[in-house]
Amino acid sequence: MLKQFFPEQDFKALLFDFDGTVADTMPAHLGAWNKALAKYDLSLSREQHMAWAGRPTHRIVEMMNELHNSTINPEQFLKEKEVHYLSNLHEVSTIKSVMNVIAHYHGKIPMAIVTGSRRKIVELTMQQLKLQPYFDLLVCAEDYTQGKPAPDCFLMAASQLKITPTDCLVFEDAVLGIQAAHTAGMNCLKVNEEYTLIHTR
Repeated sequence: MLKQFFPEQDFKALLFDFDGTVADTMPAHLGAWNKALAKYDLSLSREQHMAWAGRPTHRIVEMMNELHNSTINPEQFLKEKEVHYLSNLHEVSTIKSVMNVIAHYHGKIPMAIVTGSRRKIVELTMQQLKLQPYFDLLVCAEDYTQGKPAPDCFLMAASQLKITPTDCLVFEDAVLGIQAAHTAGMNCLKVNEEYTLIHTR
């Protein structure tokens, strides 16, 4: 299935970003952001949300504070945003093109979720979508310090799976995630806005 992109390479592990890559959560997350930001008379555009995709929520709150000279408490905001997101969880679905890859390689090579989202939210979304059986590992925001575009999360996943980074293939929708994958020495397929897979260099 991946031979159309990499005819001469057999990967030993597949690493998937979660939001916007495996699960179509971005509309639900953006809605949650704006519901939580409304009390501060602020909003987040779709373009800005996509540009910052891959960063942990607390870091985006810090960036919003810098941008708007506001004093939002990241930890409190995180809790408020998560309540709004979970209320929309029933609207979330999987991304078919990526699920086809996951189903094809399930049980053949290890697969991991590598995300900037918090473990609790990822696990609840995975339960809703019945995704748990497919993945051998979750690397979430609490597990590392330097978020994407730093390569730390992907390198951590490779290390825990005991796979050389160059033998891992990453699936990402965000620019920061693609940068992180390449910095980790990994090939990467981009999930574009039409949910088709594109080779990145």
